[in-house]
Order: sequence, then structure tokens, then C-alpha cells
Amino acid sequence: MNAPAAPPRPAAPRPAPPPARRGPLRRLAAPLATAAAAVAAFGYVGAVDPQRPGHYPICPLLHLTGIYCPACGGLRSAHAVAHGDLPAALGANAVAVCAYAVCAVFWMVWAVRAARGLPTAGPRPRPVHWWALTALLALFTLLRNLPFGAFLRP
Repeated sequence: MNAPAAPPRPAAPRPAPPPARRGPLRRLAAPLATAAAAVAAFGYVGAVDPQRPGHYPICPLLHLTGIYCPACGGLRSAHAVAHGDLPAALGANAVAVCAYAVCAVFWMVWAVRAARGLPTAGPRPRPVHWWALTALLALFTLLRNLPFGAFLRP
């Protein structure tokens, strides 16, 4: 009796080709698109005054309860930032102005790392960071709704 034929051996796997190097414009496509969207948003808010009724929706929490949420005044602060009026922006919503600055710094780090061809994954916030941010926003909301925190209201 003849022994059964052995199955054919699979071919050795080919090594993967090295990752293609992307050019600087391709690496900067996402940061530049994000910057264009932010500039367009600030441009629109700068052109259409949030103080004039009918252009933006009202804050549902303020409308229904009379309580200022942490974002109340954010459009007014963006309008003031677009016009270069930092004191008015801080008066409308100081937390939003800080958030704009933090976003700008993170965008700059992202763009520089992308331009240099470095990995663009930024720092990953841990749960303690999210809890701290939540506590900060809750404290800001509480203070701006108390009588002595009137200076934090938009």
C-alpha cells in the first residue's frame, strides 16, 4: 500500500513592505482641516452677534430653570475672542476662554508632531483627569449661580 501523499506545504509568508512615507502636506491634512473648521466657526460667530436674538438657539437649562450651565456665555466669549476683546470674552465665560487656549495648544503640538512625521497620538487623560474636570465645571456652575458669583455670569 502506498502512503497517502503529504499535503503541499504553504509558501513562506512574504515580509510586509515598509510603511510608505507620507509627504508633509499629507501629514498635515488633518491638522489643517481642523484649523480651517475652527477658523470658520469662529468667523461665523464673529460675524453673527450672539447678543442679537434669532440666530442661535437658547440654552435649554437657562430657559427652563434659570440656572446658568457651564457653557452659558460660550458663544458670546467666542464672539469677543474673534474680535480680539479678551476682557469681554473672560467676562462672558472664563472657562470657555481657557478651553479655547487649551485646544489651541493641543492643536499646535499635533501640527508640529505631524509636520515632523512623529506619532500624533497625544497624552491619554486618566480617570482622575476627567473627575477633576467634572469637579471644576460643577464648581464653576455652582459659583456662577450663587448671589456672590454674579461676576461669573454672562
